Amino acid sequence: MSRSISKKIICLSLVLCVLLSPCGCGKKENEIHSEGMKKVGSYNIEEKVELTDESEKEEVLESFSSEDGLCVIDKYPTYYDITLDYEKGKPEEVGAAYAKVILQAMPQYGEFFEPYLYENIRHAFGGRDINYEALEARVTTLIASLPDEYRTEVESFAETLSNGEEGYVENEKLSYIEVLTGQIIADALRPTACSALSLGGSKTKSGERISLRNLEWNSGSEYQMTDIHAVVHMKKGDRSITAISMLGILDMITAINDDGVMIAILDVGSVEELPFVYEGKKCYTFEIRYALENFSTAKEAGEFLVGESGDFTWCNNLLCSDARDAFCCENATGEVAATGKAHSVLRTVDSELMEGLTWDDPDSLCIVNSFATKGNQDSFTVNEFNLTRFVKYNKWVSEKDKFSVADVKGLMAREVVDQYEVSNVHNSGTIHTVIVDYATGNIHVSFTKGAYTEDIPEFLDVGKY
Repeated sequence: MSRSISKKIICLSLVLCVLLSPCGCGKKENEIHSEGMKKVGSYNIEEKVELTDESEKEEVLESFSSEDGLCVIDKYPTYYDITLDYEKGKPEEVGAAYAKVILQAMPQYGEFFEPYLYENIRHAFGGRDINYEALEARVTTLIASLPDEYRTEVESFAETLSNGEEGYVENEKLSYIEVLTGQIIADALRPTACSALSLGGSKTKSGERISLRNLEWNSGSEYQMTDIHAVVHMKKGDRSITAISMLGILDMITAINDDGVMIAILDVGSVEELPFVYEGKKCYTFEIRYALENFSTAKEAGEFLVGESGDFTWCNNLLCSDARDAFCCENATGEVAATGKAHSVLRTVDSELMEGLTWDDPDSLCIVNSFATKGNQDSFTVNEFNLTRFVKYNKWVSEKDKFSVADVKGLMAREVVDQYEVSNVHNSGTIHTVIVDYATGNIHVSFTKGAYTEDIPEFLDVGKY
């Protein structure tokens, strides 16, 4: 393994030296053929990019509210801003209110979301005939495993939104089971890609941490998910959370609690391709929600999630950061751990990496879709996309002494997105990019709209954690 990774890093470093060298804007510089590498153009953005530490704020277009005030949805040009008030209502009341206001803000939500859901179901079954009875058993079992306050909220949300519709039927109306399935796509259907980077205070101009996550997610054949970006404020006193998500989704994809603990999901999977197990399992996206509500430090949250990882349905990485620390929860399921190929561990900036893998800066943490600690499952050797991004992040972080928020934004504006010849960090699968600035508490988000993310993403200020 070590020789394989080392050889790939050497080759990638040579390619990057050419790919990142100055050349004409937008032209292809490198194509790899059997006879070797040939210089023919550039995949890098060479124009001068003006970025600032501040991000734009959008103006509200429309506002919608439930009669009981438990849910308020403000519609902005790019995203929906949702406030769910758990201080004034029970979870099941908040769930029902959320469903009612969604239908005010977006009456066509069912006909919009249902085709996307079935695309994910078909993808999960890989072209095989779909056994809907088995799928329903999978979903209902996982929903039943949720902590009671989440389960009652989700069930009430599904009951209200479905309005009596039942079963898996493609009729552009969301049924009760379809809504429940939509709540646990990452746990029951999957997959995602993603990357993350957290820079400690010695590496930033402010002296305070900056954390970034780039989410790669299936946006749908009609790019449906890019039309329902959401910032969800779960108002629970000192247990409050801000989630960067999609309209109508109650689990956690990228989220920050009021103490500044940020957690973001990154898929890993099993090299052994073991059978999917859901009985006796927990939904890791809701376990993240529990951790955000109940822990005030990244270390506590990370230790909890690593401890729960044997009961998750998939292997995953989690970025877990706060103002002081950054960790990667390398979470192996019990089945994968039993093979001896992987184990769960809370990776820190000081953790020893697997042989052949190099990270040069001592005060920053990079995460892609592979475990990275010594002796853990290696998804670098079998997936060059992981290794390419890791090597690029390492090079970019090493090039600059200290980063501002503008500099971190600039990492997402280095490469041309709309092409498939190379592995990009910020790529055509990106749905959102989130930057948390611990010096100010500001959350900066770039939301993809339509088919592709922009080469130079525009970040919005969506408030403070």
